[in-house]
Amino acid sequence: MNVIEHINKNVNEIELADVSDFDLHKIFECGQCFRWNVDESVSVNNKYDYYIGIAFNRVIKVRKVNTSIFISGSIDDYKSVWHDYFDLDRNYKEIRRQLCTDDFMHRATKFGEGIRLLRQDKWEALCSFIVSQNNNIPRIKTIIDILCREFGNMIEFENKQYFSFPSASVLANISVECLAPLRCGYRADYIISAAKMIDTGAVDLDVLTLSTADIARAELKKIRGVGDKVADCVILFGLHMLDAFPVDVWMKRAVEKHYGPDFDPGIFNPYAGIAQQYIFHYIRTGEKDSKTD
Repeated sequence: MNVIEHINKNVNEIELADVSDFDLHKIFECGQCFRWNVDESVSVNNKYDYYIGIAFNRVIKVRKVNTSIFISGSIDDYKSVWHDYFDLDRNYKEIRRQLCTDDFMHRATKFGEGIRLLRQDKWEALCSFIVSQNNNIPRIKTIIDILCREFGNMIEFENKQYFSFPSASVLANISVECLAPLRCGYRADYIISAAKMIDTGAVDLDVLTLSTADIARAELKKIRGVGDKVADCVILFGLHMLDAFPVDVWMKRAVEKHYGPDFDPGIFNPYAGIAQQYIFHYIRTGEKDSKTD
């Protein structure tokens, strides 16, 4: 992969040339993140190759042209934030090869080629997956968008207003009633409770990053409203521990169908979390169209 900086009077962006395993639609629509949207200013024919997102108090555009990825911003932005965010040091092609342990995984990894696990902000991941409980993706995105508009900082980008994800300290100092505009029901109490525990240091996400998945899970479950599934999502998508394997209704159905009741996700280690994303994407999007399952 070659990194080339393009700067002209209209755009300042980085080109990542000859990138493999980088499908914008699969990355941003696979359920791991909620603040990326198709750039509605582009034509409908290639809309899934143009996205706008907000992460780490920045707004960026990402577009794909053939085998090149273009990321808005400077080379310094790319080196300090986006290279790690998009997990670009990891060889996903080799991981897919290692995960092809059976016919089902061969199909799932082939269908999911292009997915990358984002290195997201830890607090944002925790709050987002608390919101995700018993919710669908469009509704999750709506709730988080309102949360950011109400309590985040405004960011101007290309003459439009966007909003950063509010810090735990901000949300720790408001009441549950203040979250009424989100219409998120019982999750409002969970959000405030989590914010207070993070703000006071009762749960330290940076410290948990240096622990094990088992320790992190036990600590995260001290937060009201965090069970195994939410904890594992935070461990995988926020703490970036790749041996976490979140199981929801979709995943439970998939592993019982293909591996039986005694399934152990450890068979996919050290990349069980990446295997989970391939399986999750396949069973939600691709398996129903397969004549072999």
